[in-house]
Amino acid sequence: MNILLISGSANPNSRSSLLVEAADKALQKIGVETRLIDLAKTLLPLCDGGAAYEHPEVDKLSTIIKNADAILVGIAVYNYSVNAAIKNLLELTGSAWEDHVVGFLCAAGGSSSYMSVMGFANSLMLDFRCLILPRFIYAVGSDFSDREVASPEIRKRIGRLADEAKRLAAYRESAKILAKR
Repeated sequence: MNILLISGSANPNSRSSLLVEAADKALQKIGVETRLIDLAKTLLPLCDGGAAYEHPEVDKLSTIIKNADAILVGIAVYNYSVNAAIKNLLELTGSAWEDHVVGFLCAAGGSSSYMSVMGFANSLMLDFRCLILPRFIYAVGSDFSDREVASPEIRKRIGRLADEAKRLAAYRESAKILAKR
């Protein structure tokens, strides 16, 4: 099994990247192989509805996304929505997400935008038939200290998200195998 982790912030010092690191550790602890896409280190064109789809990095990332058993996305919340870098990735790689199990690790400035991921989740569900993990992480500034996830509750929830991603990815894979018979 391989679970793809996407660090969706273009900020190299983002708190959402700390959530992704914590999820990586939790997944490895339960024996899951992981792979990381870090949008702070990935040069992607802006989606223009045309030539951007031909960019070599888009093809590479589409293949990585398509081959993942599940996807956990670290999202920075800006202006009560998911950040533009992760929306751009979805616009460029759209169909590669089809039928995947997807979970979210959100970092925000305050507690008021906890539903900010819903528009993104709805797009994944309706456009690409993704199964969205109902248990998502929403962390605010006080949940972090010294460039790490400091909140025991958030760390515990990340462990549960990792377990759920593994379980549902295995179920999805079993269903695909049975459907081929």
